Amino acid sequence: MPSGVSGVTDGSKMVIGLMSGTSVDGIDAALVRIHGCGEGLRVEMVGFATYPFPPIVRQRIFELFDPATGTVDRICEMNFVLGEAFADAAIRVTVQSGVRLEDVDLVGSHGQTVYHRPKIGREGPWVTRSTLQIAEPAVIAERTGVTTIADFRTRDIAAGGQGAPLVPYVDYLLFTDPAKSRAVQNIGGIGNVTYLPAGAVPLSVIAFDTGPGNMLIDGAMHVLTSGRLTYDKDGTWAARGTVVPSMLSELMSHPFVHTEPPKTTGREEFGLQFVRPVIDRWVQRVPQYDVVATLTAFTAESIAFAYRRFLPRVDEVILGGGGSYNPVLVRAIVERLPGTPVMRHEDFGIAGEAKEAIAFAILANEAMYGNPTNLPGATGARERVVLGKIVPGRNRHWRAAGWEW
Repeated sequence: MPSGVSGVTDGSKMVIGLMSGTSVDGIDAALVRIHGCGEGLRVEMVGFATYPFPPIVRQRIFELFDPATGTVDRICEMNFVLGEAFADAAIRVTVQSGVRLEDVDLVGSHGQTVYHRPKIGREGPWVTRSTLQIAEPAVIAERTGVTTIADFRTRDIAAGGQGAPLVPYVDYLLFTDPAKSRAVQNIGGIGNVTYLPAGAVPLSVIAFDTGPGNMLIDGAMHVLTSGRLTYDKDGTWAARGTVVPSMLSELMSHPFVHTEPPKTTGREEFGLQFVRPVIDRWVQRVPQYDVVATLTAFTAESIAFAYRRFLPRVDEVILGGGGSYNPVLVRAIVERLPGTPVMRHEDFGIAGEAKEAIAFAILANEAMYGNPTNLPGATGARERVVLGKIVPGRNRHWRAAGWEW
C-alpha cells in the first residue's frame, strides 16, 4: 500500500526521531526512511542535525534535575517549552533535508528525562518504579501536524521493568551476527551496553547501564572551568594528565559498578552532586588534568569490568555515542580489552552521533505496527510489550500506510 509520502509507493515510511540525552547538549533530530518493520527492517538516513538548547533553557533543564529546584510548576512549564523546542527541531531537520513536512509519516520523540528512579519504591499499598520524560508530544503533533509517539519508557515500567535501556531492541535489529557475539556500547552521559550473542533472538539479548559515560568528565570540566567548558574536546585535558591509581580504585568501588544486571542509572547517581565532592577531595592533592584523566579512565574501566563480570564471550565491540569521538577514552577502552576488535558505528554505515535519534524513529515505527520493543533481558520486565503513546496529528498517513491501531 502507498506510504503516504509524496511520490513514494514502495511501502517505506518517512520518520523523524528526536532525542535529548543526559548530557543535555541539545536535541538530536534524525530524519530517516524506514522500510518494513521487525527483523526485515531497513533504515536509510535522510538528514541529521543537533540543535543546541539556548543557554537559559539548558540552565532551566538542569534545575529540573535537582529536587530542590525542580518544582512542580517549573516541570509543568518546561514540559511545554520543550514540546515547542522539539517541534522546532522536527521542522528544522525537514527543511535542512529538503523534505516537505507534510510528507513525513511519523515522529518518535524520547523527550528529556527529568528523573529516573529504577529502584522499587512503596507508597501506600502500591510498589513500583518510576521515570519522567518531558517535551509534550501533543505540542509536537500540533505544531508539525504529524502523528507523534512519545513516552516510551513508562509501559516497560508498568510491565515490571526499569524503563531502560530501550535502544537494545534497535541494536538487535541492526547488529546481530550469526557467528559473532557483539557488545554494542553506547557512551552518552551514561554508558550502556547491548550484548548480542551469536545468532541472537530477542529473549537472548542482555543489556544494562555500565556506569558513567561522559557525565563525570563533562561535570568535571564544568566545575574546574567555572562553566567555561562543558566537555573535554578530543580528550585534550585527559591527555595532559596521568591516571591516579588510588582515585581510580576509589571510583571503581562505587556500588553501581558491582550491581548485577538488569540495572540502569542516571544523573541522580552520577550528576554534579557526585562529581563535586570527588573534585573537592582530589584537586587538592593532584593536578586538575589528572582528575579528568582519572575520571576518563573510570568510564573505560567500568565498561571493561562490566564485560568481564557480567557478559559471556565478546568477539567484537561496537562503540557509539559522543564518547566514541573522544580518542583518549577510546584508547583507554581498547587497552582494557586486549585482543578484542573495537569498532565504531560508522564502520557499519551508521552515524554514531545520530544512533539514538534513529533508534526512537525505529521504536515509533514499530509501535505503529503493534510490535513489542522492550527486551526483558535488558529491562527486567515480566513480558515484552509495545512501547510509546500515540498522539494523532492532522496528517492521516497511517490510515494508508498499513499501520493498524
